[in-house]
Amino acid sequence: MNFILPKLSYEFNELEPYIDAQTMEIHHDKHHATYVKKLNEALEKHPDLFKKQINEILKNIKSVPEEIRQTVINHGGGHSNHTLFWEILAKNKTKISKELSDDINKKFGSFEDFKKKFSEVSASRFGSGWSWLVLHNEELEIVSTPNQDSPLMNNQIPILGLDVWEHAYYLKYQNKRPEYIEAFWNVVNWEKVSENFKTAKH
Repeated sequence: MNFILPKLSYEFNELEPYIDAQTMEIHHDKHHATYVKKLNEALEKHPDLFKKQINEILKNIKSVPEEIRQTVINHGGGHSNHTLFWEILAKNKTKISKELSDDINKKFGSFEDFKKKFSEVSASRFGSGWSWLVLHNEELEIVSTPNQDSPLMNNQIPILGLDVWEHAYYLKYQNKRPEYIEAFWNVVNWEKVSENFKTAKH
């Protein structure tokens, strides 16, 4: 079966004023849809890959035929990254689990220190890419990836991700990426992030 564009659990305007409806609509219905379309087109040459989940494909990216590997990184990564991104956004305030909170405090000193470091990494990504909170070798880490590269390709399990491509924020924030990053913290679905952490940990 072909990969499909996931539905959002909220309306385009329900993350306002932090992320505007027009950006959400274009981001989901145009950008993400294009990644899905081009991923499916690439895999038509190797239909056995349709039997696998996209995250499994990315974890084993070196086993993907070389002729389509970069396309799968670009568009399969775009599909996987955005799928997680939509899931970790919420219109309502949510609470972080004690387990994740304790691990963040242990690793980064405090939740505020974690937010500061994550925001700094997000702001300093040159060009297009993502910033992530990942689990790697049982440890939380903050990492950044270029373009649509997935942490899964580096044996890292993404827990939380922030899209810092300009298409994610330019209509509202123009070149003021730090303002977009600050707004992001108001719409994080900490229940989903905590669930991701629990799944990865156990």
